[in-house]
Amino acid sequence: MKFSQLLYAPNQLTLLRMVFLPFIVNSLVDNHYRTALILFILAGLSDGLDGFLARTLHQQSMLGQYLDPIADKLLLSTMFMVLSILHKIPWKFTVLVFSRDVSILGVGTVLYAIAGLRDFRPSIFGKANTLAQVVAIVFVMLMAIYPARWVYIVRWAGLRATFTFTIISALHYIYLVGIRLRTHNHASTA
Repeated sequence: MKFSQLLYAPNQLTLLRMVFLPFIVNSLVDNHYRTALILFILAGLSDGLDGFLARTLHQQSMLGQYLDPIADKLLLSTMFMVLSILHKIPWKFTVLVFSRDVSILGVGTVLYAIAGLRDFRPSIFGKANTLAQVVAIVFVMLMAIYPARWVYIVRWAGLRATFTFTIISALHYIYLVGIRLRTHNHASTA
């Protein structure tokens, strides 16, 4: 990995997304939900833009492949934690989200250390889980600003979708790890 990859525009946007995090948290703690929501949406837009720029500018890099999911998980997990501390999200959702992410990180680290496996691209269920988490977070914050019934319903649906897709994506991840290990073992013995 080259240091120059840090200067790629997509990686700069990913780092910027990480810089947004303390400002979002401070806004939430100070009950400035509108500011937190705007910053969270800007962070989300930067996530979409960094992928687009990486493809368009041909600046896809190994650093970006590691930084992007780290920035996403850091942002989403922190938001769940802070919003639970502020009693805006029930703890059961946050515990489930953290348990899945820590488990995936732990298993990925072990598989890399033992078998050298690195390919952990997100599955369709992982992407659905991320989308559900984003929707839940946006509507939890919106509920603090604009407590309308339709916002409550979308918030409720986003949290239930997060719960469901967190479990489904974790089970799917276990299944994929099994396949990758079998493939790796067959390749090693051949």
